[in-house]
Amino acid sequence: MRHLPIFRDLRGRRVIVSGGGEIARSKLRTLLRTEARITVYAAEPHPELAAEAGAGRFALVRRPLAEGDATCAALVYGANGDADEDARVAAIARRAGALVNIVDDLEASDFISPAIVDRDPVVVAIGTEGAAPVLARRIKADIEAMLPHALGPLARLAAGFRHAADALPFGRPRRDFWTRFFDHDGPAALSSGGDDAVRDRLTRLLEARRAAGVPAGRVSLVGAGPGDPELLTLRARNRLHEADVIVHDQLVPQPILDLARREALFVQVGKRAGGPSWAQADIDALLCEHARRGALVVRLKSGDPGVFGRLDEELDALDAAGVDWEIVPGVTSAIAAASEIGRSLTRRDRNSAVTLATAQDAAGMAEHDWRALARPGAVTAVYMGVRAARFVQGRLMLHGADPATPVTAVENAGRPARRTVATTLAELPRALASAGVTGPAILFVGLAPRVADASSLPVAQEA
Repeated sequence: MRHLPIFRDLRGRRVIVSGGGEIARSKLRTLLRTEARITVYAAEPHPELAAEAGAGRFALVRRPLAEGDATCAALVYGANGDADEDARVAAIARRAGALVNIVDDLEASDFISPAIVDRDPVVVAIGTEGAAPVLARRIKADIEAMLPHALGPLARLAAGFRHAADALPFGRPRRDFWTRFFDHDGPAALSSGGDDAVRDRLTRLLEARRAAGVPAGRVSLVGAGPGDPELLTLRARNRLHEADVIVHDQLVPQPILDLARREALFVQVGKRAGGPSWAQADIDALLCEHARRGALVVRLKSGDPGVFGRLDEELDALDAAGVDWEIVPGVTSAIAAASEIGRSLTRRDRNSAVTLATAQDAAGMAEHDWRALARPGAVTAVYMGVRAARFVQGRLMLHGADPATPVTAVENAGRPARRTVATTLAELPRALASAGVTGPAILFVGLAPRVADASSLPVAQEA
């Protein structure tokens, strides 16, 4: 992010616009919404610009900007449409200590002006680092349609009530109060009775919230999917927005964590093979502790919480502690990985069932009905199988699996760094080592990528 989005207080501050044509008028349309003291410098101002100055909307100086004119200015806009004149203006402004914006010249500017959705005092700024103004306008149109015009009046009335609302405990109780006001009570009161009705509703809502006390906590066990934020369910996104505490796996990527509130407490409870890990009992205790304090807790698990996620153990702990919980399913890694290679996990006349298996469990290497998994046509999605590839290969071949059985490894399914390695059971450990696959990865035994023919697979094919 090259430009840090900030909101500068312009109340009573000097802002200068150099230029008198259409470029300057376009910039003034936004600036005149602020409380700045605006001065325009233009030797030959547009007639309509001069008329607006005559109406007292801003000061007009009928000459070019000169040395000393930018003293004490907060912002200076170069809007002459002439590169040499704008460069001269920028030099004068910077010598005076002002920040400079040259319209439509990113490299010559100290700051850029975003597209704005104005629901004063609610203001949404949209920027694209100057790369795609058309995209910024499209986003602005979408947000304009989302935000009702009543939002501004409600925000102004709420501002006068903030001190009274501070009587509620900080955190969830106060947030629930404002959420209820802006989402339900406020719009209804404004529509039915105007400002007085809104003030009355704020008072009654505050009294009801104070009488209710601290709400009970809850734990949402949420599937983060394979790592692509676009594969999150709508409910999962909503729970992230609401959460006070987020207890997450090490494999949950930052783009998904970024969807949560910045004020939330983030706790990483990593479990990585061969490395330091949180004990499950400590995770259980952490969830119960925060929920007992009234927090909305999200237990964020990679993939789906019910697939090799120790879900039952955490539910047992929550039940024992008397804590409310809910499960929010996610896209499990096997489903995401199958989509990467263009395959269905089941197919008529090939396999009427699919097995989700883990290569490792709490006791070490996991044992299964290997004879059933080794049958011709069987399809198995093996989780945590990279480090155990030789073990999986040995067990399957020992129980009669054809060495030519196709095996496909999908690493980082659903993420930008995803890749596919297609091989055979006989070559599995060597192919994974040669390709440098370290995981997280799913191994599909009995399934080749759609583009490959299972009867003529190469030893290792990267896609």
